[in-house]
Amino acid sequence: MSKTDTIPSFGAMLRYALGDAVSTDAGDDFLAMCAEDIVFQFPYAPVGTVTKLHGKDAIADYLPKVGALIAFESMGTPIVHSSKDGETFILEFSCKASGANTGARYDQNYISVVKVQGGQIVHYRDYWNPLILLEAVGGIEPLTSNFQEFIND
Repeated sequence: MSKTDTIPSFGAMLRYALGDAVSTDAGDDFLAMCAEDIVFQFPYAPVGTVTKLHGKDAIADYLPKVGALIAFESMGTPIVHSSKDGETFILEFSCKASGANTGARYDQNYISVVKVQGGQIVHYRDYWNPLILLEAVGGIEPLTSNFQEFIND
């Protein structure tokens, strides 16, 4: 794949980026790639919004709510940097999307630090531009009112 190719889903992008580091039984299913006790962090999330998710169940509850706010179209082909420990991967990738309620573009660039152990993702830190998110969803209110049970600040 070239840098200009697109990938249809987040799970497919992770499968491409992480390859055999995650269990092949998971296919392109993101949740199937995750350990039960995964920690997923958003270090650049706006103050008062979701900054961390604990466990696969929390992520499973969170994803449909994000899907209601952001209409994802495609993921860009990732650039992958593997660490010497063989468990940590730094991914550079982008997505094309729009705000589901606003129509504003959510074309985002990401840097993600992913730790894999025993064929499962155990830790994921997702770095992105919060200004692009706020524009796409129409401000902070949709991120606080729709995600109250996940906010841990």
